[in-house]
Amino acid sequence: TTSDLYHGQRLPAVSHSHKIPSADLVHPDGLCWVSVLSCLLLACSYVGSLYVWKSDLPRDHPSVIKRRFTSVLIVSALSPVFVWAWKELTGVQSGASLLALMGIRFEGLIPAIILPLVLTMVLFLGPLIQLAMDCPWGFLDGIKVAVDPWFWALCLSDMRWLRNQVVAPFTEELVFRACMLPMLVPCAGPSRAIFTCPLFFGVAHFHHVIELLRFRQGTISGIFLSAGHLAGPVLCHSFCNYMGFPALSTALEHPHRLIVLSFYVLGVLLFLLLLFPMTDPHFYGWPTPICSLDSTQPGSLCS
Repeated sequence: TTSDLYHGQRLPAVSHSHKIPSADLVHPDGLCWVSVLSCLLLACSYVGSLYVWKSDLPRDHPSVIKRRFTSVLIVSALSPVFVWAWKELTGVQSGASLLALMGIRFEGLIPAIILPLVLTMVLFLGPLIQLAMDCPWGFLDGIKVAVDPWFWALCLSDMRWLRNQVVAPFTEELVFRACMLPMLVPCAGPSRAIFTCPLFFGVAHFHHVIELLRFRQGTISGIFLSAGHLAGPVLCHSFCNYMGFPALSTALEHPHRLIVLSFYVLGVLLFLLLLFPMTDPHFYGWPTPICSLDSTQPGSLCS
């Protein structure tokens, strides 16, 4: 067995096959503890920043939203520092840059924007059909609204819309996906890391535990890991925020419930059928940078 030097001490080298040959991994004792504590500290910093402002106003008040924008954007801007400090503290090395590990890269960007969003829309096929049936607008009217600059100007002036569709998806995906997955993959492996990320927000913000353990959270983590891009999960998150949780009770009472429910089932089946083909890492620039941190045995998502 060979050895590597780590902070002046000799540690057994980890011999694994990696998709990125230039990755030189060194795994110190206590890596998992450092990774978990780093993620927990980052989660508490993000959620805590939402409550540093004392106010009796409701959370949807524009002034409250603007203050929270300020604090979460500051924490989000500093979040890459957590990943850098974690790498320095643990000595974990990778052939990929820090930004690439966080999913900020140009290679495969266009497929990473389009394919995950299409896949998520397929999953929401039932709610989309239900929405189209109940919408008083025609298809052409909807297109006209979508390309109308005044419509987007109105959206951008609405603080709640900005929070739900722009700031929350971007900052949460950056902090809880792009920054935490690189710290968790070397310890837990890709599969377990996918379902561990939502727990950190839940631990720090307990009343959101049920919402965060929904199926979509694991799916978005899987998309990030497969594509290695931040853009896809952000768009999927924004779309999920717009759609909300599928209103099954409303679908059961719909005048055309048989058609609506058929599309609900069809959407789930098509999603399961297309999930692996549409998240094939080769579409997005293989090898995926974050997989250079995977120290698990062959058979993992990065194999």
